[in-house]
Amino acid sequence: MIWEDMLKLFLAMLLGGFIGIEREVMDSPAGFRTHTLLCMGAALVMITSINFFEMNQGLVALDPLRLGAQVISGIGFLCAGTIIKDGSQVRGLTTAASLWVVACVGLAVGAGFYKLSIGATLMAFITLMILKKVQTIFSGNSEVIEVIIEKCETSSQIAEVIDIMKQMDVQVNNIKMSPHDETSTQAKFFVKLPRGMTIEKISEKVKLSK
Repeated sequence: MIWEDMLKLFLAMLLGGFIGIEREVMDSPAGFRTHTLLCMGAALVMITSINFFEMNQGLVALDPLRLGAQVISGIGFLCAGTIIKDGSQVRGLTTAASLWVVACVGLAVGAGFYKLSIGATLMAFITLMILKKVQTIFSGNSEVIEVIIEKCETSSQIAEVIDIMKQMDVQVNNIKMSPHDETSTQAKFFVKLPRGMTIEKISEKVKLSK
């Protein structure tokens, strides 16, 4: 029994780390080690719950799924720590979702559903790696790009640039202003470009620099 439980933990370590590799490459707040530990911890909780239930079966009324349910609800605090709001941008939602999936995979491994947990891991990895490229094809460039106007003397110039970008279907997510000199300011636009659009095309219209 102990060796089977150790194999479960080892499998959970592999599966959690496998999903965490993609998050590590993307430089997310929760990477390889976080996913690995979380999956192992969830598996350990489920193993402990099942063993405790078998040891006391018939003696007291126990629910072997109760501890697992607490993992699902308790993982929220860790997921929330990966979500960051930067201006109008919200980042970390995918990492939070992957952490939640990893916890579920760990519970499945601990319960002995090996094929299901391996299948879920492969599907999660495909979602993170391959479907991101598919999303980019359909939604255009999802990356937020920084575009700078070095000198802006009046607020009307900012409004004019925004109007031009809207006409070109460029999504303006945020604008940050900072002093450039005594008479002008520097404007930073954080934008998402539609499919087929480039910074060079915008520059031709508004004479911007990256």
